Amino acid sequence: MSQEIYAKKEYESILTKTLGNSPKLRIIDFFLDNALFDFTKKEVIEALAMSKQTFYKYFQEIEEYGIVKVSRKIGKAKLYRINVEHSLVKMLREYETKISLEIAEKEKMQKPVLV
Repeated sequence: MSQEIYAKKEYESILTKTLGNSPKLRIIDFFLDNALFDFTKKEVIEALAMSKQTFYKYFQEIEEYGIVKVSRKIGKAKLYRINVEHSLVKMLREYETKISLEIAEKEKMQKPVLV
């Protein structure tokens, strides 16, 4: 996984564009974008190009609230995945869908119709 993609402004997600680019939201957004996969903490840190100190400052709380959960263990390493049943996760997914549809509709209205 390329770590640059999540750090570049042009690849900023709808959530971070509309709700801010806080470290906590970036972590949650990463897991939302990769909901089918699980990751070690190290993989998330590298993907987000975030310092370990910043990551650990926010990740513990995200885990305690149940937004992410341990999906499996490989040796001593824990792998984490977004908890799609968490109410906040459901709301963020709905919000992202709604905003995406609104943006698509605005773009559709702005494009000239070719006949």
